[in-house]
Amino acid sequence: ISGERVIRSQVHAPAVREPLDAEALAGHTEGRSIRAFRRRSKYLLVDFEGSSTLVIHLGMSGRLTVVPGKHPRGRHEHLAFRLASGRRLRFEDPRRFGQAFAVPTAELEGHPRFARLGVEPLGGGDGAAPLDGEVLRARARGRRGPVKTFLMNAQVVVGVGNIYASEALHRAGIHPARSVARIGRERWQRLAEAVKEVLADAIAEGGTTLIDFADADGGSGYFQVSLAVYGREGEPCHRCSGTVKKVAQSNRSTYYCPRCQH
Repeated sequence: ISGERVIRSQVHAPAVREPLDAEALAGHTEGRSIRAFRRRSKYLLVDFEGSSTLVIHLGMSGRLTVVPGKHPRGRHEHLAFRLASGRRLRFEDPRRFGQAFAVPTAELEGHPRFARLGVEPLGGGDGAAPLDGEVLRARARGRRGPVKTFLMNAQVVVGVGNIYASEALHRAGIHPARSVARIGRERWQRLAEAVKEVLADAIAEGGTTLIDFADADGGSGYFQVSLAVYGREGEPCHRCSGTVKKVAQSNRSTYYCPRCQH
């Protein structure tokens, strides 16, 4: 829908994680054409002519889809944009953990939601340093916590959720509870490469569908069949035949192999 013009924005149900501001959304989108789509961390960015940006966070269950204009309003459709072509861009979110707001594009980088975000693991195209071992090592300096918690800190590196953190640490052969103060340069580089490999593989397979994740066409991902440790407690490790274990870290389930992760 790049190049499409928004005729009207409609807030059907404003009660999501933060209330939808109908006036601001209309002011930044109505009568304007869509220039480009981007992503920063878990935020989808829709750039409009006139230097405005629509920001959408899908939360746990949100979906952004394009449907015919006469398509019935969805039960969990909170926000919609009527397009000049007659179609409708809609934001649905059954669990209501998502967000949607619009700001001047120039103010995006300094916005509270973006100002402290970490490095993009697969590159952001904005001239920022790519993820490598030296970036992780520098950001770990002065810290002493477990490496898995560190890896999931969005102020360090963005986009590495619970599943992919467990998988990357397994590929790198690093125990999830190891202190970041006890990881050397070589292992940091190995971990940075593992993070990028796991994310690239997951994208190629359409993501990981364990409960309700679906793409914009409603299709499921397939990376769950390639998971090496996540969700495999008590099963043999594919690499060393050790037994995969599960522990809780920061109220999240962590899976690892005690034989080949040290």
